[in-house]
Amino acid sequence: MKLDIDITPDLAALMAAEIKAGEKAVTAAMRQAGTGLKTDWRGQITQAGLGRRLANSIRNRTYPRSGESLNAAALVWSKAPVIVDAHDTGSLIRSKDGFYLAIPTEAAGKGTRGKALTPGEWERRRGLRLRFVYRRRGPSLLVVDGRLNSRGFGVVSRAKTGRGRATVPIFLLVPQVKLPKRLDLDRDAELAQAAVPGLIVANWVEPRVKR
Repeated sequence: MKLDIDITPDLAALMAAEIKAGEKAVTAAMRQAGTGLKTDWRGQITQAGLGRRLANSIRNRTYPRSGESLNAAALVWSKAPVIVDAHDTGSLIRSKDGFYLAIPTEAAGKGTRGKALTPGEWERRRGLRLRFVYRRRGPSLLVVDGRLNSRGFGVVSRAKTGRGRATVPIFLLVPQVKLPKRLDLDRDAELAQAAVPGLIVANWVEPRVKR
């Protein structure tokens, strides 16, 4: 007796199509998860008042860079990892040289592109010398003997009579600064990871349902 088995449709073709559908579903799911996490992290940074520029440092990339795979993965990272991590963990910041950290006051003004000035940069820009004032209680100071201009910046006093002359605090000097924890990036990462299985199923099943 001879038995012939005819499988319609072709089983090999059916399996190949299923694998291809799985590759598309996993890759699409990881792309969605990565994009969603990038958006959530940028939103956290912006809502914490840390600025759009730092928020835009968050990037994402899906692997493989081209094509589809059952082993697809998403990477979300920051191009300013030290700054982001400091606000995510609430880091304790100390001076590299073991001296003071100089915290600019409003009277210091801003440097190029709105960056905070260092004491050396401030002296070069203003043409003034800063004077150290030690305080037993509270932070010590770097001050300038001059005046405040109309914008509230410390500048040289040109009045021969000394009118308007004042001692203006330009920098507060502290041994260390404890940043408050303003971000919770792990929370969003865990939510994104938990959503991946559902995204894979949705991308695998929904295209077939729509047919």
